[in-house]
Amino acid sequence: MAEKTSSDPAFESLLQYIQDSRRLDFRGYKRTSLRRRINLRMEAVETKTFDDYQSYLEADPGEFESLLNTVLINVTSFFRDADAWAVLKEEVVPRLVANSEPDKPIRIWSVGCASGEEPYSIAMLLAEALGSADFCNRVKIYATDLDEEALKVARLASYSPRDVESVPPDLLEKYFERTNNHYVFERELRKCVIFGRHNVVNDAPISRIDLLVCRNLLIYLEVETQGVVLPRLHYALNPEGTLFLGKAETQLARSPLFKAVELKHRIFSKVAQEWRRPINGGFAGGRSRRAETPLPSVLLLEAVVNEAGNALVVVDETGAVALANNPARHLLGVGEADIGRPFQDLPISYRPMELRGPIEEVFRTRRGIRLEDQEYRLTQADVLRLTIDVRPLARPDGSVYAVLLSFADTTRMHMLHLELEAAQENLENTIEELQSANEELETTNEELQSTNEELETTNEELQSINEELETLNEEARSSNEEMESVNEELRIQAEQASSYRLYLESVLRSMNGGIIVLDSKHAIQSWNRWSENAWGLRSEEVLGTSFESLDIGLPVHLLREAMATVQAGSEKQVEKIIEGIDRRGRRLLCNVIVSGLLDEENDRHGLVLLFQDVTEEHRRDDYGRYLGRIMGRALNEIYFLDPVTLHFTLTNEGAQKKLGYSEQQLSLMSLLDVMPDVSGAEIKGLLAPLMSRAKPEIVFETVIGAADNRRYPAEICMQYFADEHPPLLVAIVHDTSDRQQLG
Repeated sequence: MAEKTSSDPAFESLLQYIQDSRRLDFRGYKRTSLRRRINLRMEAVETKTFDDYQSYLEADPGEFESLLNTVLINVTSFFRDADAWAVLKEEVVPRLVANSEPDKPIRIWSVGCASGEEPYSIAMLLAEALGSADFCNRVKIYATDLDEEALKVARLASYSPRDVESVPPDLLEKYFERTNNHYVFERELRKCVIFGRHNVVNDAPISRIDLLVCRNLLIYLEVETQGVVLPRLHYALNPEGTLFLGKAETQLARSPLFKAVELKHRIFSKVAQEWRRPINGGFAGGRSRRAETPLPSVLLLEAVVNEAGNALVVVDETGAVALANNPARHLLGVGEADIGRPFQDLPISYRPMELRGPIEEVFRTRRGIRLEDQEYRLTQADVLRLTIDVRPLARPDGSVYAVLLSFADTTRMHMLHLELEAAQENLENTIEELQSANEELETTNEELQSTNEELETTNEELQSINEELETLNEEARSSNEEMESVNEELRIQAEQASSYRLYLESVLRSMNGGIIVLDSKHAIQSWNRWSENAWGLRSEEVLGTSFESLDIGLPVHLLREAMATVQAGSEKQVEKIIEGIDRRGRRLLCNVIVSGLLDEENDRHGLVLLFQDVTEEHRRDDYGRYLGRIMGRALNEIYFLDPVTLHFTLTNEGAQKKLGYSEQQLSLMSLLDVMPDVSGAEIKGLLAPLMSRAKPEIVFETVIGAADNRRYPAEICMQYFADEHPPLLVAIVHDTSDRQQLG
């Protein structure tokens, strides 16, 4: 059933304003879908009425882009409805290639291409059939859409892994290049796809098309607008051209302009219209008038023209009205005074439709044109349907000197056609219900699965409801994709908001150090658990009190100078080590870092004091220095070696004295330089189990050569510390010259 035009003047005024301002003509779209999409934008910008939203558009022109992105539902994917694309690949593309001439281009038009997945899918099929080289030489793919933002995405041809999930793996590997986290369509094939902004309702169609793909676009248009678009698609196709529609566009399959090639998958071929290709250029017949036949008189010809059933108007090559018969005067209002006037000045030139363009085309091509089913409104209630024939009147040499316009009243035929269409619709729905419930369910979404039994019993309303549900499904899929990222962000923000305070408190309490936050007057604002344990005062006892008045085991007066320096801005932070006594009476050495409490604009609002217990660190450092002194003075030779080159990196005093080399000299030598009887291969083989961690240590005996050519036997114990940075090989050498045994 056709959708009724909205009776809301404010809504119609908004549509008119959009058309006048940005040449975005939405008047042919289905009103229920259009109102729903515009209401989404109204909710987003918090306007309640269409008048308010129009005012908002006037104040904020940038809203037009958001409105266009919302109204134009760019739901698409590669090889969407795989079964239909399989039929296209196996039946249509081979026939298209076989019928094409090698010296003529194969022309494809993808209407409503959105972000480009559909034309690139066609490109892959043709490249597979022709080969990439022939494809680049012979194929032109025109891809058009209203949404300029979607066209920008299509021209980039860069898609996420989720976008290309439906591309077969072999085609994905062959025609896409992986860059970072995206897939980019093959450059040479992309040059053959031409993207452009185009309104299929108002703009002139692209001509001489071999394959026209218009999937799930017409379901968004009013029935009257569909009646305008289908003839344009018919005109665009070559005589052997193929039309590929979406799976939800079943009612459109009954157009007399097309016949089904594969009805289930909505593939159609063009039905030739003989009236578009008149054999002769004028009324002159093939018979030669006998010489003896007298010429008819002017009065006779005038009577014949006036008594003709159709309204006739003749426009000469200067564009002036040369003749109008009586029916034309009564029906079209062309009077005697209009003879000789420019045709473009008469109302009939643009009502019931714009006729100047067809007249110019007939003069140019010398071929007739038929314009069927044109609405001609005599009064508000009296509406006629006219078929207009525009035919050339040719001279003997073939040149056109005038054009004959014939207006035939086809109102009765139009009514019969509507009745026949309704009957065909009922019959088709009944047949589809009896044949398979699955075909009906293909045009519904998941939300209506519980109502399948009721939908199977409906008749004429079923298709209209299915088309509307398909529209909702497209919108839902588009909204779901938009909402997935929004929901994820909201979820993360909600979790962060709910756990932020607990998280901060947990961090402050679990830190192995004290954090005290002071305001600009040095009053305590935060006191963590380490501070409680160290100084014996709970958080609630000290919050709000002056830090300098605390009676704890820490000499806080020693921090006054550091706090004043940071608060004055002289230093960003000051670090100081102070000795104190904790609540248990234990000596405590604290490293205190005083820094400013800054906001986002780096304004100071107080101080942050960070206390770190470095007592054990100092004790370990002292112990480490103690061990270093002992090892350095040990009589045994201790070598630190590079595990790759076996060069000395560090030696103790005992090694330097025993070998007779200085520390600087040893830094330029390797272990092999003091083991004259051992080769590099032998030592590498000996150390292999150690380096692979098969053994924790290696002990062997050898002969060591000193600087004074003195040689002495020695036992070497080697360990490999792979976890150190850098890794380290340690050798402890014992001189066995004076080794004694007991027992």
